[in-house]
Amino acid sequence: MSTGAGYRSYAAEDVVTGEGVAVELPVASVGARAASGVIDLLVAAAGLFFGGIVVSAVFGGSSDAVDITVSLLMVVGVTVGLPAAVETLTRGRTLGKLALGLRVVRDDGGPITARHALTRALVGWVEIYLLFGSGALVAAILSTRAKRLGDMAAGTYVVTQRVSLRLLPPPQMPPPLGAWAVQADLGSLPPGLAIAIRQFLGRAAALTPAARHELGQELLRSVLPLVSPPPPPGIHAEYVLAAVIAERRRRDAERLARQDARRDQLLPPDPLR
Repeated sequence: MSTGAGYRSYAAEDVVTGEGVAVELPVASVGARAASGVIDLLVAAAGLFFGGIVVSAVFGGSSDAVDITVSLLMVVGVTVGLPAAVETLTRGRTLGKLALGLRVVRDDGGPITARHALTRALVGWVEIYLLFGSGALVAAILSTRAKRLGDMAAGTYVVTQRVSLRLLPPPQMPPPLGAWAVQADLGSLPPGLAIAIRQFLGRAAALTPAARHELGQELLRSVLPLVSPPPPPGIHAEYVLAAVIAERRRRDAERLARQDARRDQLLPPDPLR
């Protein structure tokens, strides 16, 4: 590999988790997404049908203005509010996605939040309902990750969970740097840089000594501005890079464990899990 290409040559289409572990998430096909979308549309149609019956029974004797207002609220609730709420509570799944083994994730591979789900639902109302699905279909066909317009706006995409993910083994903390890393202020690594470090550490032995040294120094120069205080002098670049990734992984694992504990305390069990 030519070192002139820089570390960005390592960061192609991989996704990197917060702890710097490179993951190849399998993108859901356009066909699978379309099939799950049809199931979700059938669920929405059933919701509108039964919602219309309830509205007619409860507000049947009201004025036209009340009927129109309540009907609009019901339509918005079923087509926007309900999908957004379900995707938020299930962390990226709907009934259609559950049936097809799909899940919505962020562009960095992490779980979506209410903001992502609401953005997808709002844009989806236009591209799916107003445009009869044509906007979503064309965008998914043209996108490398089969993204519809709602995914592009929210920074998400859909993956399939019915294949195994391939995880590169994470680097271990070099013992001489353990105390420094625990106390260091580690800034957020750009996804491309985190992937480049992970892949460099995994492939360093296969590089020529000159290329290994040059690329290791380039990665170290990119990392040092994001770390305070700097590592002890005289430590090999690869040890410093491994320490940064290992410590980020440890901190992110602790953060995710705290988030899971809080969610379990505040929310009922996920019925789709």
